[in-house]
Amino acid sequence: MNTFPLFFKLDGRKVLIVGGGEVALRKADLLSRAGACITILAPDISHEIRELLSDNKHELIEKNYHKSYMSGARVIIAATDDETLNHEIHADATELNIPVNVVDTPPLCDFIFPAIIDRNPIVIGISSNGKAPVLARLLRARLETLIPQGYGKLAKLAGDFRSEVKSKIPTLTGRRQFWERAFEGQVSQLMFAGNETEAAAKLQADLDSTAAAIHNKAHPDAAENTTPTLSDESEKKLPSVGEVYIVGAGPGDPELLTFKALRLMQQADIVYYDALVSPQVLDLCRRDADKVFVGKKRSNHTVAQLGINELLVNSAKEGRRVVRLKGGDPFIFGRGGEEIESLRAHGVPYQVVPGITAANAAASYAGIPLTHRDHSQSVRFVTGFLKAGTPNNNFKNFLNTDETVVFYMGLHSLARLTTGLINAGRSPETPIAIVSNASMPNQQVLTGTLESIVALQEQNQLPTPALLIMGDVVALHDDLAWYNKHNKDAGDTETNWLRAGTAITDQDAKKPIDQQAHALSMIANLAAQQ
Repeated sequence: MNTFPLFFKLDGRKVLIVGGGEVALRKADLLSRAGACITILAPDISHEIRELLSDNKHELIEKNYHKSYMSGARVIIAATDDETLNHEIHADATELNIPVNVVDTPPLCDFIFPAIIDRNPIVIGISSNGKAPVLARLLRARLETLIPQGYGKLAKLAGDFRSEVKSKIPTLTGRRQFWERAFEGQVSQLMFAGNETEAAAKLQADLDSTAAAIHNKAHPDAAENTTPTLSDESEKKLPSVGEVYIVGAGPGDPELLTFKALRLMQQADIVYYDALVSPQVLDLCRRDADKVFVGKKRSNHTVAQLGINELLVNSAKEGRRVVRLKGGDPFIFGRGGEEIESLRAHGVPYQVVPGITAANAAASYAGIPLTHRDHSQSVRFVTGFLKAGTPNNNFKNFLNTDETVVFYMGLHSLARLTTGLINAGRSPETPIAIVSNASMPNQQVLTGTLESIVALQEQNQLPTPALLIMGDVVALHDDLAWYNKHNKDAGDTETNWLRAGTAITDQDAKKPIDQQAHALSMIANLAAQQ
């Protein structure tokens, strides 16, 4: 190791920063979070630093540097753009045996500021020893996706119980096993779900049960041992009720997953996934989890909804952690509400993780803003079909020209929808777009009007999954489209699948997924292996 990682306690300790500009501000911001009493020494101190360090515990000295200001400092930061002054500060600090950091000058640094992941009280620092700080920050960004914020609260809870655990569980091995069960079991899940009170109660109950089992084992003939206690082996044979995570998988691009979705996908024992979940997203699930396809396509339901509800309940009651992975958002035409009604009725705990719904993704990736001050003041999400496959024929509800309407499940009934809208009074010249495979490398966008879109679709045959966007905002697509823009700007309209009225080429369909998605997949797989 070129440097040895240490964590300094700076709460209430003096830290001297020489410099009053942007660099000094960045360092002061970090150090103030650690509770340091910061002294800024510079002839000119920025307004931002004054706002940040307005507390009386800090000191701002608008003077030129002098060695005497180092007195009592725990560490010293040189954040000036004067190379000669920086060398002087380093020499003075070295003489006084005070650790010093000269920003962006590794040879003059006794310590290095790492890229920090803050899950207080858990703190992770990543350093490249000044060789590649950008790489260190990129690694930090990767780790941020895998370490939930709840770990900090979990560590604080463990700190609150540490003394009691030590007094009730006498052996080091016993304490280690107890904490492993807590950190990998229901206590951690309750904490990650934000149920701090329940997590504390569960940890207390587990500790009391463990302490009672230890006492009964040590005193098998004691009179107070009237309540039977399960041994560790027999306890393992009784599965506790698991939990179901209803997770929105988004439109298909794995980079659009939330951190929480990725974490829960990585700890699932079994995954029930829809037809709209992309292979790239499914690949981010825990590698050894069972993966069961329960998707629905038009007129082809692999598993009926009641059957899916039953699968979720039964798997959870077997003690398994279940991910129900749904394309888009679970609560927007995703039947998530029906599933959690069933879970609630059977007493199965659950969490819901929202995802980016197809309407948002399709509009964003097609360059069609759903609202715009000049064109649309509201947006409406509707489905082409109601319950039991009944067509949605409420066309008079969709005549407001100041509103954008997004139709889910409308491609196969495109002729019925357009004819019904025109007959109800909507102008035949109303712009409309079909967005197929939104956010994926094979995304296609086809634009037209209510009068022309059916013929254009017959010619181009855009595939499902697709949705329809209707309204004046569609006219902005040609100017605002950005995704795969190198294809959109190509002059050859016959092979340009982002232009209105053209289809995707074989070459575009075979484009590889982007490297960031591949990197996320690698990280997730490594975490699963570890």
